[in-house]
Amino acid sequence: MIDNVRRILVLCTANRCRSQMAEGWLRCFAGSRLSVCSAGTAPKPLHSLAIRVMAEAGVDIADQASHHVDHYADQPFQVVVTVCDGVVEACPIFARAGRLVHQPFDDPDRSGLPDAELIDLFRRVRDEICDWARGFVVAECDDASTTATPCDAG
Repeated sequence: MIDNVRRILVLCTANRCRSQMAEGWLRCFAGSRLSVCSAGTAPKPLHSLAIRVMAEAGVDIADQASHHVDHYADQPFQVVVTVCDGVVEACPIFARAGRLVHQPFDDPDRSGLPDAELIDLFRRVRDEICDWARGFVVAECDDASTTATPCDAG
């Protein structure tokens, strides 16, 4: 890792949808300007619909993996981002984090919805995370060139 690259950790409860999509978008928009990881307090395998809707948008997250938040507990991060309300309550304190940003998104991982509604929900949340991530990268990198999309997505 290059010393001047800011480290970002995105947290969610299961680390299977929202945090994974946020990690993918942040990497996409930031390129090598940010080092991005994600984790959960109760991690589960990546959701297949998260992989699918991100691929539709041109961002491949298929090789990302779910991690437990303890995996990163002793590592320094300039920003820790929480993307769900549940993780805020269960999240350990990151004493070495520069700041905490809470940006909740609806949980698309719902059972009982018809397939068409479920995929639409995943797409809506994907797009909301995309919009947030684009603005976050611009603010964090403080660089006019950040408005470009290095991954040609979104």
